[in-house]
Amino acid sequence: MDDTPQFAPAALEAILADAARLGFAMSCEPRTGSLLATLAASKPGGRVLELGTGVGAGAAWLLHGMSGACSLLSVEADPQVGAVAAKHLGHDPRVVFETADADAWLDAYDGPRFHLAYVDCRPGKFHRLDDLTQLLEPGALYLGDDLLPQATWPPDQQQRVDAFLTRLHERRNLLSTPMRWASGLVLATRI
Repeated sequence: MDDTPQFAPAALEAILADAARLGFAMSCEPRTGSLLATLAASKPGGRVLELGTGVGAGAAWLLHGMSGACSLLSVEADPQVGAVAAKHLGHDPRVVFETADADAWLDAYDGPRFHLAYVDCRPGKFHRLDDLTQLLEPGALYLGDDLLPQATWPPDQQQRVDAFLTRLHERRNLLSTPMRWASGLVLATRI
């Protein structure tokens, strides 16, 4: 089976070119992006959350799959990399980019629940999973990536990943499937 994505968001090439100029090497990889688009398409009219916008590669994939009635809230702590996402995708009325630390955002958010969450940073994955889960509708999907070893990992990252996967399997309100695919994924549903 060829798992190379058969489509790509229109803005992706320009986003990745800007990422390379910035030296930003942590964009979601194409297979993860293709899955994000597919998951977003399964939530017509839904509210989508992305924690860890980066330069916007994941957001581009999410927007590619989202219906016109969907909305995406994407949170990034680093204004320099988040500006790349806003530059290429900010014209889309379905997306709101917020510059905030994800921990602080989780503390402050009091809006409606989400139907899909893509977590590409530590809060909501390696810590604060309970807080994020409370923001998900029953039946909502959760996707976390970067769970297989990568060149950008700090020395203690494998311990963090192992602890996260153990905690995830112990949760009663999430049914999860880890995948040794792409950058290493876990897909879960809020039950």
